[in-house]
Amino acid sequence: MSVVIENAQDKIDVTEDLENLFKKIIGLCFEVEEFHENAEVNILLTDDEGIRALNKQYREIDAPTDVLSFPMLNAKDGVIEIEAGDYDMEKGLLILGDIAISLETAAKQAQEYGHSFERELAFLATHGFFHLLGYDHMTEDDESTMMDKQEEVLKQAGLHRK
Repeated sequence: MSVVIENAQDKIDVTEDLENLFKKIIGLCFEVEEFHENAEVNILLTDDEGIRALNKQYREIDAPTDVLSFPMLNAKDGVIEIEAGDYDMEKGLLILGDIAISLETAAKQAQEYGHSFERELAFLATHGFFHLLGYDHMTEDDESTMMDKQEEVLKQAGLHRK
């Protein structure tokens, strides 16, 4: 498993502890999903301006959001159609996709929801990860499945809702 983190903002300090949190959370996502492929997930840490530009470009919504996912594979509910071209042959890794997180929005939401910044970031990374595997929340059943997986990851990380 590889987690590549790119910090494209300068409003919130991205410490080694924060990077390690993302790596731990993504690792737990793989475990909860029982996903055993050697894979890579890219995480872009941005600000509201950066995520707003991505949201406008890819979703035609001219507003910031908390997290966006850009899956590289065809997947539905954790079942992935893997083709030879889906692997980075140099690294020997299956490229799952990219997760963009606005640290600004995450900080606001953590305060609004009354939990830690780390818990909010862990939730957003988990949410983004499960979107990469084709999970969604368009129906109540789908949302329930996705929420259960997210909550299990957060519970294992010691960051679940109390």
